[in-house]
Amino acid sequence: MTPFRLFISVLFILSSVAAAQAKTVWVDDQLYLPVRAGAGTQYRIIENAVPSGTPLELLETTDSGYTRVRTPKGTEGWVSSQYLSDTPIAADRLQRANQQLEQTRNELAQVKEQLSEVTKERDSLESSESSLSNRSAALKEELQRIKNIAADSINLERRNRELREENQKIRNDLEVLTAENERLEASKESDFMLLGAGLVLGGVLLALIIPMLKPTRKTDNWA
Repeated sequence: MTPFRLFISVLFILSSVAAAQAKTVWVDDQLYLPVRAGAGTQYRIIENAVPSGTPLELLETTDSGYTRVRTPKGTEGWVSSQYLSDTPIAADRLQRANQQLEQTRNELAQVKEQLSEVTKERDSLESSESSLSNRSAALKEELQRIKNIAADSINLERRNRELREENQKIRNDLEVLTAENERLEASKESDFMLLGAGLVLGGVLLALIIPMLKPTRKTDNWA
C-alpha cells in the first residue's frame, strides 16, 4: 500500500471515529447565544443570535468556560459553556412531550377505530353465523319435507299401481260378465223362439185333433 493510500485510510478512520464520537448539546434557556471565533468575549462573533433550544454538535471542551461547537448552518466556533445543556430545554421537552402525547392520542384513536371495526366485523360474523345456522335449520326442514313428499310419492305410486291393477282386473271381470250376459241373452232369445215354435206347433196339433174328437152324426135310417 502506498503512503498516500495509507494516509487517506488513516484520515478516513479518524473521521469515522470523530463522527462516531460526536455529541449533541443544546443552547440552554437563553434567548440568543452568539458564536465567537475564539474562546472568549474578545473574539469576534461569527454567527449571531442562535436561539435557545438549537442543537449544536460538540467538537471540543476546555476549562476556560467555552466550548467549540458546530451550528446547524455548519459554522464552527466557540460559545459559553454555561449556556449549554446536555438535554433539550424545557420548552422543547414540553413540545416534544406534547407531540408524543398527541401522537399517542392519534394512535389510541386509531386503535379504538380498529377495535370498533373489529367489533363490527365480529358482530357481523356472529350475525352471519346465526343467519347461517337459521338457514341450515331451514334447509334441514326443507330436506325432511322433500323426503316426506318423496316417500308419499312412492306410496302414492305404489297405491296407484295397485289401483290400476285392480281396475284392470275389474275390466277383465266386466268383459267376462258382459260376454256371459250376451250368451245368456242369446240363449234366452233362443228359448223364446223355441217356446213360440212349440206353441205354434201345439196350436196346429190342437186344430187337427179337436175336429177329430167331435162325435159324428149317425144317419137315421128310420126316417
